[in-house]
Amino acid sequence: MAESGPNGARERPADGVPSAARRAQQGASSASRLASQVIRDQVSKVRGARLVTKLMLVGLPLALLFVPWFSFLLLDQIETISVQMQSNHQQLIADSIAINFNGRDDLFEDLPLDPSDSDLVATPIPSPVRLDASALDWGEDALRPRRFGPPGDGSFELDLGTRREELDELGDHLMLYAYLDITDDARVYRNPDFRRLDNADHLRISFLEADGDPGRIAVTLYPSGDTTAYRMDPDWTFAEEGGLPEKDVRGRVRETDSGYALELRIPFELVGSHRSGRSAARSGFALSFVDVDDPVTRAIRTVTETRPDSDDGSHLVVHRSPDVLNILEGLGFSGMRIRIIDAHEHVRADVGGYRTEDQPRQALSANETGWFASARRGLTTAWDGTRRWLATRADGGSSDAEGTGSSRGQVEHRIIESALAGDPLALRLREDDVETIVAGHPIISEGDAVIGAVVVEQNIDDIQIFQRQAIDNLALVSVASFIAVLFCLVLFAGRLTWRIRSLRREVTSAIDEYGRLQTSSLTTGMTSGDEIGDLARGVSNMLARLEQHTDFLQKMPRTLRHEINNPLNTLITSLDQLAQEDDEVRRSRYLESARRGVLRIGAIVQNLADAANLEESLASEDMEVIDIRALLEAYVANCRTTHDGQQFDFRSLPGPIHAKVADYRIEQLLDKLIDNAVDFHRSNTPIRVQLDVRRDWLQITVANRGPMLPPDATGSLFESMVSRRARESKLHFGLGLYVVRVIAEQHRGTVWAMNLDDGSGVAFMVRLPLASAQSGVIAEDATAAG
Repeated sequence: MAESGPNGARERPADGVPSAARRAQQGASSASRLASQVIRDQVSKVRGARLVTKLMLVGLPLALLFVPWFSFLLLDQIETISVQMQSNHQQLIADSIAINFNGRDDLFEDLPLDPSDSDLVATPIPSPVRLDASALDWGEDALRPRRFGPPGDGSFELDLGTRREELDELGDHLMLYAYLDITDDARVYRNPDFRRLDNADHLRISFLEADGDPGRIAVTLYPSGDTTAYRMDPDWTFAEEGGLPEKDVRGRVRETDSGYALELRIPFELVGSHRSGRSAARSGFALSFVDVDDPVTRAIRTVTETRPDSDDGSHLVVHRSPDVLNILEGLGFSGMRIRIIDAHEHVRADVGGYRTEDQPRQALSANETGWFASARRGLTTAWDGTRRWLATRADGGSSDAEGTGSSRGQVEHRIIESALAGDPLALRLREDDVETIVAGHPIISEGDAVIGAVVVEQNIDDIQIFQRQAIDNLALVSVASFIAVLFCLVLFAGRLTWRIRSLRREVTSAIDEYGRLQTSSLTTGMTSGDEIGDLARGVSNMLARLEQHTDFLQKMPRTLRHEINNPLNTLITSLDQLAQEDDEVRRSRYLESARRGVLRIGAIVQNLADAANLEESLASEDMEVIDIRALLEAYVANCRTTHDGQQFDFRSLPGPIHAKVADYRIEQLLDKLIDNAVDFHRSNTPIRVQLDVRRDWLQITVANRGPMLPPDATGSLFESMVSRRARESKLHFGLGLYVVRVIAEQHRGTVWAMNLDDGSGVAFMVRLPLASAQSGVIAEDATAAG
């Protein structure tokens, strides 16, 4: 019974707000202030850097990744400077060598000015030679073929060249190369079964020995492409006594459409290299091809010789001078190739040499195996390719310092022309993986005329080794830094994602699907000092204030019930007294209307209070295992009595169906569902109540024929203060189905509504766990609690 004042009415404050409501509001405000104080206390425990600071810390290593690019640029500039320094150094060497030949006109006047004045001319071969019966590797400048003999069978074209070679069996020696394109319509190879050597096609080499005696060597041919050289007797019939091959004379032969292609390599010392120059013009050197066409008789048909018609013998002119060579060798330079060129661009001396393989790359990877060595070689190859591409794309400004992109012949010709014109010049030459610097300097005669040039060629191994080692170290550090930064970024991104997801999950679970607040504070990220921590604390503060406001709203119906019931009681008492005192008032229809209005207000307040207290009441309810089938059967029988004229159908499986419930709460749930079905059913149609079992669940279905649910009604149908009634025949406030949902959830069940498949009505289903399944859940909860 609500309390009242002395005059039967509740005392109110001057502003009209009920005192109990004011106290509830004040209590909510105090709780809100307490929650804010808790949040401030949590903020005082914040630790860690701001998120912006963390991003800056991550961005700094990313910015450092630009350092390798600037380092590459610096290394390229260092290489350019180093190459320029080496270029200047080679020019100084060329200048110092030229000083030894300045004014020595006699060293450049011992060769005939016109090569046609001599029978045989051996020109320098610039590139390494492979004995394969082909002159393609000699280079165009070294090929000066001359034909001997009348055109036709037995004639041949001859090319002679010289090159200093580093041979394992001979060491560093000047070698004479001969290439013959022989015309022969009938090839006859040597038969090893015969001792005679003049009964097959062969080549004869005539020369003067060191003691002045004539020397004779015959080169025999075999179908396999091999050749064998023998020293011969004066008749050119048999090999000299012993018959051992001359191993220093090597060759290779192959068949052509017109005959043979023969390539020979002869040590120059063997044919009188000490007689180079003017004295070499009387060396008696000659080559002869002996043609045998009949493989049966093996008789010599013709002998085609290189000897001139004069009695002086053959001339062999080699574009090298021994005096010049001796001077160069005496200077003692090593690790570079030095050439002396005369005014006719003939090579007078060629000493020294340099590597022709990619020595820096071999030096870096000689002792390395495995994936790391492969990675380093790949990186070096990529860098070389990039530099080569950049060099070919460069425009202007480098034409005086770079020979990249030009052939060796073009670069050397340009340097020699410039030096013979009196202008020193140095160019950088790149051939495949080998890079060299070629420097030229003029040689001046006594009359201040240019009589020759010094050409100094040296590779840039030291520069490349330094650069590639620096690139490898830089790449290693860059890759390691990138991997470390990437690893840190992955860890940071992973942790950031995990924190955001954890916060999202906790925030999402703070409010259930029906909008009820499940917690008033968060735990994730509350002590973090970054923006995520700020967000967590802000959301937690919001939840705390929301909880206080929700608690205030939940307590308000109970508080208002006491405040409103007192004046309602006063109104009812006053109306009753008016009816007793005045008969006319008692007969007035307005009195009855006022009474109904008072009762309506009381019912509203009572329903709101009941709904507000329902969840708390259910939490303290005692549950017991009962037979749901018997309960429903008795309930439906009672409905047939209380709802006279309404037909009810009950269907169920035979036998008891047990569940652990509060029986009167289940009856309250059924009251709401039956009232809803009665209100919406179509006249003269039954209301069906059905009990089914689905595995560990039982399902109660209440269905009626009538209007269908709108498509948008299923989501909010079981919320508080929601009603879909088209007419107000009774006091309905949208609390009935809300009570159904709360009771079902309190029993670990669910409730939902759906239209019948035939579209004739609506069915409400309540699913509750069976007693066996529910006991298992309770046992698990007890184990977890223990």
